[in-house]
Amino acid sequence: MNPNHDHFPEGESYRQSLSGRYRTASIWQSLFFSALVIAILSLAALLYNIMDGAFGYVAFEYKNDPAQFSTKPLDDLNKQELLAILKANLSSGAYKKLDNEKPMEKRSKADLYTLTLERLIQIDIKQTWSMTDSILHSAEIKIEVAGKYPEAKLEFRSWLTPVFLTTPMSSKAEFAGVRTAILGSLWMVGIAILFALPIGTGAAIYLQEYASKNLINRVIQTNINNLAGVPSIVYGMLGLAIFVRAFEPFTSGSMFGVTDSNGRTILSAGLTMGTLVLPLIIINAQEAIKAVPDSLRQAAFGVGATRWQTVWHHVLPNALPGILTGSILAVSRAIGETAPLIVVGASTFISIDPDGPFSKFTALPIQIYQWTTRAQSEFHSIAASAIIVLLILLLTLNASAVLLRNRVQRKY
Repeated sequence: MNPNHDHFPEGESYRQSLSGRYRTASIWQSLFFSALVIAILSLAALLYNIMDGAFGYVAFEYKNDPAQFSTKPLDDLNKQELLAILKANLSSGAYKKLDNEKPMEKRSKADLYTLTLERLIQIDIKQTWSMTDSILHSAEIKIEVAGKYPEAKLEFRSWLTPVFLTTPMSSKAEFAGVRTAILGSLWMVGIAILFALPIGTGAAIYLQEYASKNLINRVIQTNINNLAGVPSIVYGMLGLAIFVRAFEPFTSGSMFGVTDSNGRTILSAGLTMGTLVLPLIIINAQEAIKAVPDSLRQAAFGVGATRWQTVWHHVLPNALPGILTGSILAVSRAIGETAPLIVVGASTFISIDPDGPFSKFTALPIQIYQWTTRAQSEFHSIAASAIIVLLILLLTLNASAVLLRNRVQRKY
């Protein structure tokens, strides 16, 4: 009797065993597919919820009749005509303040048109509806508006418009934009990556290529891994203590002659975000360096290369795509964080664009948070639009990093 018969079934036993294995595989395949479907549905529900708030009917009235300022429709006026209307109807103090913020002659037609609506016409929003209600209950909404607001105009509006992207913050939702917040986010992410990427890569090279496997270095490695999971609010407190207060002469720009600022600048925010993503960059860079085959190192050492020459000419070029992948994850986390920015002093209302690292600032997550806390429904609509802008900005930055990574990967 062959002893292998006890381990390898034949005949009917074999067919039953094979059928059972295929059945188990089908069950696991179905579970994995179900997980994928749930993930896609969750993402679709999230995106639909955002889109649902960014579009829909708006009922509004003009507090002042546009005809009292011009016999022509405002849409048909050119830049000089809009400027003349603003000069004639704004008080000298209000006009001078606007001119000091940005010369009126240099403003675009769209900017002057928005100022005319905001300062002179003064739109009064009565009620807003979601995209779903606007599509499914259009007739009921028109009847409701005719009964409640007989003087109001009803229009289907997209809150996400080119004007929304190019307009600064305003206390009125219908005139508010995200230009200042976008510039603040870009400044902050740029400073964070410039600070964290070289330091994180250098630390990873030392830990992976130079550091000996002793107790001190094992403790350092363990703490780096732990720091990657520390809540972001803790980094905000660290940034407040160090970058805002201890390094205030540097982060405020006073040592460079800047006198109208304090430590709560975009530089402090960028350095705080850089510190937050630093452990993430170190860990990803280490994994990328570790993935480089040892045969490359041994070949370089075999022809007389020093360790630094080996790292610079062989290890680092081959690890660079993986390091850039880590930077993509770092950008994704940095651009979406809110808690550290609140702690280090991001403004919830600011209409002046940042023009340098020592400027006051806000960021898209802060702006979204501030709008969602307002009671008026129109602020919730522009918050949804700002979320779409944030997602597009994030995808654009990630796509740029991916293209750079792929280009480096092909080169080496």
